[in-house]
Amino acid sequence: MKQRVITGVLGAAGFLFLLWMGGWWYTGLVGLLATVGYAEYCRMNRVKWNSLQAAVGFLLVWLLFLSGLVSVVPLPFTGVFHSPENILIGLILFFLLTVWTKNRVNIHETAYLLVGALYIGYGFSFMMQLIWRHDGWAWTLLILLITWTNDSGAYFVGKRFGRRSLWPAISPNKTVEGSIGGIMFSVLMGVVAGWILPIETEPLALLGISLLVAVTGQLGDLVESAWKRTTGVKDSGMLLPGHGGVLDRFDSLLFSLIVLKVCQLI
Repeated sequence: MKQRVITGVLGAAGFLFLLWMGGWWYTGLVGLLATVGYAEYCRMNRVKWNSLQAAVGFLLVWLLFLSGLVSVVPLPFTGVFHSPENILIGLILFFLLTVWTKNRVNIHETAYLLVGALYIGYGFSFMMQLIWRHDGWAWTLLILLITWTNDSGAYFVGKRFGRRSLWPAISPNKTVEGSIGGIMFSVLMGVVAGWILPIETEPLALLGISLLVAVTGQLGDLVESAWKRTTGVKDSGMLLPGHGGVLDRFDSLLFSLIVLKVCQLI
């Protein structure tokens, strides 16, 4: 627990500092997280990060990230990177790779890598795009506070009052009581933080967004737990002592951002 707290405090401080710096500083951080996150994703299924199939996945992640970047920042070759058809490059390359390697890189592996590239590329891209709004730092901080409170609330309430397993086949340590506690505390945090931060939204909308982020955050955590059970690993990585890897820390946030984007709330 001591190691977990120290890592969490130092990591959060560094992250919030770059969030405060904003712009290209924060964009660079998110791009780095996306790259490390995809390397962890490859490792989970024992795919070497420097293999040809992983290189195709990295290319797709960066294409998605750049596509999101040019949608909010005027850059050279905007038309090239912003074209949705370019997302199909990764799909075509994966198909050709199965033939080129004579099925050594098979359809199951390429499907795994493709899904991860879409999830990580889009998730971190939406995370990056948010900072370029005029009130983006406030919205980013709000979503972060809701997510962090959700994780902490579920952990401590589950430890103290947890009796019934939430989804034992996927994550046996999570409890129904912890899940409810995490949602309650995170919604409360969202309402309070939204009232303090310079965010232009109606109170009822703020309550709904807080609830949506809390629920989808827990679903995102379960999604990664299911992946780890499938691949037989405990943590996605070892970058953050006591916390695992980048995906272990950002799984809830990525899933929430994708749902918020689908609902056109960011």
